[in-house]
Amino acid sequence: MRPFLLGVLGCSLVLSAQAFYSASDDVVELTPSNFNREVIQSDSLWLVEFYAPWCGHCQHLTADWKKAATALKGIVKVGAVDADQHKSLGSQYGVRGFPTIKIFGANKNKPEDYQGGRSGQAIVDGAMKSLNALVKERLSGKSGGSSYNKQSGGGGGRKEDVVELTDDNFDKLVLEGDEMWLVEFFAPWCGHCKSLEPEWAAAASAVMEQTKGKVRLGALDATVHQAVSGRYGVRGFPTIKVFRKGEEPEDYQGGRTRGDIIARALDMFSDHAAPPELLELLNEDTLKKTCEDSQLCVIGVLPHILDTGAAGRNGYLGVMMKMAEKYKKKNWGWLWTEAGVQMELEASLGIGGFGYPAMAAINARKMKFALLRGSFSETGIHEFLRELSVGRGSTATLGSGTMPKIHTAEPWDGKDGQLPVEEDYDLSDVDLDDDFDKDEL
Repeated sequence: MRPFLLGVLGCSLVLSAQAFYSASDDVVELTPSNFNREVIQSDSLWLVEFYAPWCGHCQHLTADWKKAATALKGIVKVGAVDADQHKSLGSQYGVRGFPTIKIFGANKNKPEDYQGGRSGQAIVDGAMKSLNALVKERLSGKSGGSSYNKQSGGGGGRKEDVVELTDDNFDKLVLEGDEMWLVEFFAPWCGHCKSLEPEWAAAASAVMEQTKGKVRLGALDATVHQAVSGRYGVRGFPTIKVFRKGEEPEDYQGGRTRGDIIARALDMFSDHAAPPELLELLNEDTLKKTCEDSQLCVIGVLPHILDTGAAGRNGYLGVMMKMAEKYKKKNWGWLWTEAGVQMELEASLGIGGFGYPAMAAINARKMKFALLRGSFSETGIHEFLRELSVGRGSTATLGSGTMPKIHTAEPWDGKDGQLPVEEDYDLSDVDLDDDFDKDEL
């Protein structure tokens, strides 16, 4: 009996950990199967939380999210996506940390990040502010409700973002260009191809924007352009192939929803993207450009050059660059500064008490930060960033809730430090005899 009770208790604990929201709540549970219908095709304003069941911050948000949903019932829609289970939806909207809250307003294809507080009242206030802006847009004629129906075939994407490929332009665009490609080979009479069309168009628009055109989606009518389709052995429809410059094409093996397609395209982009640049923090502009557009900004504070020399400093910078490469898919910003150069920044982060080298990860949008408590090594930093990326890290408010003043500094010249040269004094002209003639006390 005891093992049975323990098993039941264990199962109930697992279920309670995962079941954040139920049918009795006013929070709409969203999945890939209903997201398009509920959110994208809706004229309503939506607040959507992307969460993971194991995320501590998500668990703390649950009660307030339910409270806000009840308060906004009939006014603003409130939903939640288990992005750990439905990874395709999370990838589609660039979710890289939990919880992430997005506002789906006038243009459902370009949701905005919610930047407000996480209390029930703050969420309601943020929703009403967004609703007020949406109503003003509609009154001014700038928005005609949901943008979904204005897109091709009601699919939430633009057909023009899908490149029409032919026997004549295929080699030049796909094989000779620098972009990576997902190419659909279709037949006009194919039912599966018709079902895929809106998903392909929606994915094409999202991928174009999120990869800045580095990954493109194309479509080729294989019944007309048989030279290319024959070259690649296309025998069924739709057939999707992946093309990278200088490599043999490979068959696409993923799902056929827009989320699946976007996730595959973003993986292609990330795998071939250069790691983010590690910049020395020399002025306000460097901080703004690096941190404001990134979910996290990782800042290393390295010992003075006299304490480490060039070799020691390059060692620390090498560790940071390896971590930037490892986490390049996150699109975080990476900065470093010398200890003592940006004292206001160090004070706001409380770094001084932990010695150097030190590291902090800052969310400039939320004015939150976390400190590296472990070793400044690949292992220590990896553990630190991994915990943050899954929402488990301990965070604090940055100073007074605003970014500290950043002083303009001279860049490091890459050399060892030089001790200041002491001035030599010439004592040959100093007459010391008078001092020896004085009486001793």
